[in-house]
Amino acid sequence: MNYYFIAAAILGFLTCIGHFTYGVKQYLNPMLAASFDPVAKAFMHCVFHYVSVFLLLSTLVLTVCGLDLVSYMQGISLVLFVALNFALFAVWQIYFAFFSEINTPFKHLFQWTLFSSISLLSLMGIYLT
Repeated sequence: MNYYFIAAAILGFLTCIGHFTYGVKQYLNPMLAASFDPVAKAFMHCVFHYVSVFLLLSTLVLTVCGLDLVSYMQGISLVLFVALNFALFAVWQIYFAFFSEINTPFKHLFQWTLFSSISLLSLMGIYLT
């Protein structure tokens, strides 16, 4: 059992819960109620659910790999893919926070902390075990 992967999976699960509760309330519903191009609105609605699928699958991958239910070599490749995605999500969100016109951007764009933690724990599970 890889406890780093399990810890990353727990954070991934908490991220999923936040996405489906806070994200729906604070992002999806206001975006759907906003008045802008219906095609762009439909596309952004799809993107929200693309992210939902990615978060769920990533959490599943981290759980399965953490419980050693796949071979070590396949697991490392899967977890590395997940870790690099979350690292890039964090970097990109920090970049946008620095250059946005939002007051207190790190209060509103806080997900980078979860993304970077999931990435770091995943990488620690690869390189420290």
